[in-house]
Amino acid sequence: MIIAAGHVYIDPADAEEFVADVRATYPVVRANPGNILISFCIDDPAAGRITVLEQWDSREALERHSLTSEVRALSRKWGSRIRDETHTFHVTDEHDPSEEPPTPTHLRRP
Repeated sequence: MIIAAGHVYIDPADAEEFVADVRATYPVVRANPGNILISFCIDDPAAGRITVLEQWDSREALERHSLTSEVRALSRKWGSRIRDETHTFHVTDEHDPSEEPPTPTHLRRP
């Protein structure tokens, strides 16, 4: 599983328009094979800070998404006006939060 999370910074005057443009792509994004979750929200309006959270079932699914016409259009319009501080994580140990996580192998007793 792949998680993309972090913040995007934009001129505060443009934050609502940027988020509206991204949210307009949600139906297409959610229809992409491999998309589990996408969320962009204004976290700090005065700073122009947008919180980003995406979940994909594979790196290939995220890469396919990044090549779609919708993402390319957003990049053309907003790419030069944002500071992207998101990071991508490859999750290898997923578990139900109501259950105790498994002990990492290097901490297990023989």
